[in-house]
Amino acid sequence: MQNRSFLFLQGPISPFFSRIAHALVRKGHRAWGINLSIGDQLFWRGPNAHNYRGRLKDWPAYIEGFMDRHGITDLVLLGEQREYHKAAIRAAKARGIRVTVTDFGYLRPDWITLEKDGMSAHSLFPRSPEAILELAARCPKADFSRHYQDSFWRMALWDMTYHFANYFLWWLFPHYETHKRDNPILVYLGTGLRLFQSRWKNPAAMARLQALNEAATPFFVFPLQMENDFQIRAYSPYPDMSTPIAEVLRSFAAHAPVDTHLLVKVHPWDPGLKNWEKIVNRLAGETSAAVRIHYVDGGSLDAMCQTARGMVTINSTSGLSALKFGCPVITLGEAIYDVPGLTHQGGLDEFWARPSPPDPGLRDAFLNAMAATIQVRGVFYNQPGLDAGVAAAAERLHLRTVNEAMPCPSGKTEAPNANG
Repeated sequence: MQNRSFLFLQGPISPFFSRIAHALVRKGHRAWGINLSIGDQLFWRGPNAHNYRGRLKDWPAYIEGFMDRHGITDLVLLGEQREYHKAAIRAAKARGIRVTVTDFGYLRPDWITLEKDGMSAHSLFPRSPEAILELAARCPKADFSRHYQDSFWRMALWDMTYHFANYFLWWLFPHYETHKRDNPILVYLGTGLRLFQSRWKNPAAMARLQALNEAATPFFVFPLQMENDFQIRAYSPYPDMSTPIAEVLRSFAAHAPVDTHLLVKVHPWDPGLKNWEKIVNRLAGETSAAVRIHYVDGGSLDAMCQTARGMVTINSTSGLSALKFGCPVITLGEAIYDVPGLTHQGGLDEFWARPSPPDPGLRDAFLNAMAATIQVRGVFYNQPGLDAGVAAAAERLHLRTVNEAMPCPSGKTEAPNANG
């Protein structure tokens, strides 16, 4: 196979990209990395590091020249919505350079997404039931049992190291423009406080769920998403989370059966910079169904989905988890799983009274096809899952089999060490 030149831009805050780069070099390829910030520089331990300290407006000309000078054949990056990444992708496509995008897996908890060109609404994964069934027929049955445990605390430590370095040492890359909107100090203080409070909020949330189940009270669940996530900013019609909350609560009050309740569950990693409880209660108070609308902070979303009449989501991957349990799902934004036969295709007002459950055969075909084509088994922050993910991703990049049907791992295996 012809040796190629891989360029890595911003990736997970983890050794993931560096180790893939070293693995590709061992396979005979060349690899390059461009650091846009001091945080990038701290985590890139791959070969051929370059630092870009120019302005964002000059980045397109720089990346075009870099690709031409080094004969880049493949571009690898985290997501496709950051401004630096958008410009790089445009330059790559103009030159026939392959683009591979990664992020946390659509399938949780120990899968990693690896896709050609783009993710979510930009994904090339088929959207018609017929195409999904045809693809699944060529894919093995996936094993969805958990193989690897990731480390929340290592993820938190590395994330804080990255963002605090960028915040306090900004002068090392003075023109870097982050895609983050919030002050990292406030984010981590808020997240830390919410984690501390979870010790009593989780039992309270589960007690509310148990009370609903024991009373045989029908309910829906609406999990909130991170307001600054690109799933909201790029793949939804909403400018914030308050807008869809108001829309959902008004629709529920007007159209849901009068004995039905709604759980509005805050995201477990929400930093608390907005008082969602106050916002939800205020908006609920403006409807006629305030006593049936409950703000929930904590508890198991999977447990809620197992007995809920349905889930309303913008485009969260939690929708896939709900579908696994046979829970009807409606999406309000663009989602890779918003497929006829999987999600409710009618309007939100209709959903409350007549939610459409997923077709089990199509759902299983969708999950198996996804696992075999655009997911690799592994995690970003903990061993041995980190090495497993690196090995699987490097092999797909080497063989150019991203998005192609590959055998799904049937059991936990020790990946070869991918350290450089």
